[in-house]
Amino acid sequence: MDHRQFFRDARDDLDGPLHGVRVLDVTKVWSGPLATCVLADLGADVVRVELPDGRDGEVPPAIPGTGLSWFRQSVNRNKRSVGADLRTDEGRRTLLSLVRAADVLVENYRPGVLERWGVGYPQCRAVRPELVYVSVSGWGQYGPGVDRSAYDPVVQAAGGWMALNGPPDGQPVRAPTFLADELAGLHAAIAALGALAHRSRTGEGQHVDVAMLDSLLFSSSGLLSLAAAGAPPQRMGNQTDFVVPANVYHCRDGDIYLAVSLDRHWRRLTALMGRPELARDPAFATNRDRLANRSLVDAVVAGWCATVTVAAAVAALAEAGLAVSAVRDLRQVADDPQVRVRQMLQRTRLHNGTEAELTGPAAKFSRTPTRIRRPAPASGADTAEVLREWVADA
Repeated sequence: MDHRQFFRDARDDLDGPLHGVRVLDVTKVWSGPLATCVLADLGADVVRVELPDGRDGEVPPAIPGTGLSWFRQSVNRNKRSVGADLRTDEGRRTLLSLVRAADVLVENYRPGVLERWGVGYPQCRAVRPELVYVSVSGWGQYGPGVDRSAYDPVVQAAGGWMALNGPPDGQPVRAPTFLADELAGLHAAIAALGALAHRSRTGEGQHVDVAMLDSLLFSSSGLLSLAAAGAPPQRMGNQTDFVVPANVYHCRDGDIYLAVSLDRHWRRLTALMGRPELARDPAFATNRDRLANRSLVDAVVAGWCATVTVAAAVAALAEAGLAVSAVRDLRQVADDPQVRVRQMLQRTRLHNGTEAELTGPAAKFSRTPTRIRRPAPASGADTAEVLREWVADA
């Protein structure tokens, strides 16, 4: 389908499917800002309440040519900013005045901090009973570990993910992205939408508790259940425990990842490699056979890959209907026509007048398209405008 056909019924009078929803962003670092970024991308009016000195989110390095942090610019686009110090009476009054007009508040401070400051769920609920108040934290709002500090790699270690990642004979390895943060942010955004749907039926607001640990465990592909039953999975590097061949294979000029899940696909692969007899060999014919002879299968596939280039291997394997890709770095991904046509990089004029390509929204809506509408704001840049709009409406 051509992208113009997909968007043929698109409206241009709305910012997205959440147009008109007001969200307060009282967050820091990554998990909370990511949650509100998702809501902002979907069209919500998201207002960050942050220290007015610009410190929050200014994590190096800067995006080349901009002088601005990749961190803040990536996750705070499509938002406005109100400068307020919540540790002061004035800051608390400012936030509570905005709460009166908000639909959702997202925060990711350590449990109990905002309540001690006078802007926790009980205080916010008192002025806005129908508020959806989403709290994101490392370990959740209750439980024996509630007071522990949490950073993304710490949660990866605690959640068993790090122990499964890396080569079988090497050290555990953290994910190179903020995996636990990002999963918690996505669950927080989904939970906010669920709570809004409930409120639309009943008028009831509520407190939503999202833990990074819980979010990571939810995305453990069911392996937690195996471990609880006494069959903990083992670290396998690039292989899997249920399909062979499935691995990274080195070609003449780089690497590919190939996975062959069906026996008929194995028969196609053997023909392509010029080894059709292996399709009938009792050591290789079925996936069960190949699982029992993993090293032999890998040796055959690796031997063929070593004779061809990445481009030739990918073209031949894809033509045969097999699941394969070159192992690419992000510079190569940025140049991919598929990435470009789906606008996963969108050139954006930043608040200081420079430009950068920022990662675009993932979900596509045929009727209410989403896009990067505005760059990350300078801290406090929209204070007067937001107070004028929101407080007048409260």
